[in-house]
Amino acid sequence: MIYRSKAPLRIGFAGGGTDVSPYSDEYGGAILNATINLYAYASIRELDEPKVIIETKDRGELVEYEWAETLPIDGLLDLHKGVHNRLVAEGRMEKGKGYKLTTFVEAPAGSGLGTSSTLMVSILGAYQEWLGLPFGEYDTAHLAYEIERSDLGMAGGKQDQYSATFGGFNFMEFSANDKVIVNPLRVKEKYANELCHNLVLFYTKTSRKSADIIEKQRSNVANSNEGAIQAMDQLKRQSVLMKEALLTGKMDQIGEILRFGWENKKKMAEGISNPMIDELYETAINSGASGGKISGAGGGGFMVFYCPGNTRHAVIKAMNEKGAQHQLYQFSKEGLSTWKV
Repeated sequence: MIYRSKAPLRIGFAGGGTDVSPYSDEYGGAILNATINLYAYASIRELDEPKVIIETKDRGELVEYEWAETLPIDGLLDLHKGVHNRLVAEGRMEKGKGYKLTTFVEAPAGSGLGTSSTLMVSILGAYQEWLGLPFGEYDTAHLAYEIERSDLGMAGGKQDQYSATFGGFNFMEFSANDKVIVNPLRVKEKYANELCHNLVLFYTKTSRKSADIIEKQRSNVANSNEGAIQAMDQLKRQSVLMKEALLTGKMDQIGEILRFGWENKKKMAEGISNPMIDELYETAINSGASGGKISGAGGGGFMVFYCPGNTRHAVIKAMNEKGAQHQLYQFSKEGLSTWKV
């Protein structure tokens, strides 16, 4: 028997960074995002011997251990090992029960599409299917967040675990004590289709460590950096503006709202933009895009631009000439899925 799962990656539209503590704890955060049809996959197969084998098909890595209650957190496949360690510590896994965990992600690490947290959710989903764990959506997302942020000490926000688990268009609210409320949005199909047509996704062919930028962002809030905090306040406002535009079909406002958010996001911390990103942004705008942003924490990865009318074709041509890779996608309505074969 093989136990499988998949969870969707996401595009963040507005509010990015306001889900990160301590800002979300002190001021409250708000995010609007939507999942797309790029996925993180996980599969578990039982073994007849007390071993734990972990393999990543996208990165070509493989580790093998004698079964142990705690696998070493040493920088090699720590996300995978962190789930094993937490589930064993909570008594949810039979001791000595060998298995092989295999994963694959359809976007590179550091892409800004939430790859790490989505992979964490997918891995948890495979264990849920295998072990029959009675987790609801909030349980899964919160546990994924706890393993990443508390157990493994990885800096980051809260939106990715929830978007991967719930799926679809969501307006998320964050407050103290890790409280998260996910509000699914009933975006009309014609608006979602127009958004997908006009919102063009590009890979800059660079990756970055989001933790470095997020640590600067956290430090700015902790040190009461007024400019950074005001920028986050504006990003929270941006998420409300984006929600209203999507729900009421004011598609001509999307680009302006994205541009408004981008100008404020760059004020949150150093490293969010750089000369390469600035050049790509200017190229897209000069070719017909009305606004855009970096996906995720910044510094590299994917960028998205809203291209009204039929300007997407000119923008794609110009961006390709600058070395950015156009990425096809569709919006995904479903979140985490698990099954067995």
